[in-house]
Amino acid sequence: MRRVEANDPAATYQAGVICSKEGDYKGAAAYFTKAAGSGDISAHFDLSGMYREGEGVEKDEKKHLHHLEQAAISGHPNARHNLAIFEWKSGRAERTVKHFIIAANMGNDE
Repeated sequence: MRRVEANDPAATYQAGVICSKEGDYKGAAAYFTKAAGSGDISAHFDLSGMYREGEGVEKDEKKHLHHLEQAAISGHPNARHNLAIFEWKSGRAERTVKHFIIAANMGNDE
């Protein structure tokens, strides 16, 4: 916990993962929010899903997309893949293809 108290983003993210595994989604959201504020891309990705599903936070499409974009821009391949799916559902085929190509180049094989 000392590393979390020292604002270490990786430790803060891991504290959120532990909370999530234990079913404490509000606690997880708090840790992920703090880690995302320090630039942790996995925290942005996980927060995106939490805002999409309303787990530990109120459902919020704008926050879902914000965190998804932050993770994707920062190099999270699964976030880039999910962003492609979002674009597809929004009817933007050209952007969808671009995101899928970027995701594949980042190692996403879905």
